[in-house]
Amino acid sequence: MTTNPNSQANHLQLVAALVARSALRYTPAGLAVCELDLLLNGVQDEAGTPRTVQFTVQAVALGVVALQLEAVPLGATCNWFGFLASRSRGSKTLIFHVSGFVSG
Repeated sequence: MTTNPNSQANHLQLVAALVARSALRYTPAGLAVCELDLLLNGVQDEAGTPRTVQFTVQAVALGVVALQLEAVPLGATCNWFGFLASRSRGSKTLIFHVSGFVSG
């Protein structure tokens, strides 16, 4: 089977609570940046057996999404959308880049 590199997907969707948020900052180019921690706590089905899952994901939001995060209270559960990328060039640590969210 041939894989088209342009068709590979990197999409992540989580329902998680906002548990920490950095102060809004700006890049030298003037882009808003907000770092956050998201807590997922739930039950997943794995091989027909319920499994309790709880973990924290480090995330970052840029631009308009970073500005919108200021209105989200800590502890609020949202549906988060985005993708995974390395924390920085050459890093093997992943971070969730939030490209959108829906409160509630």
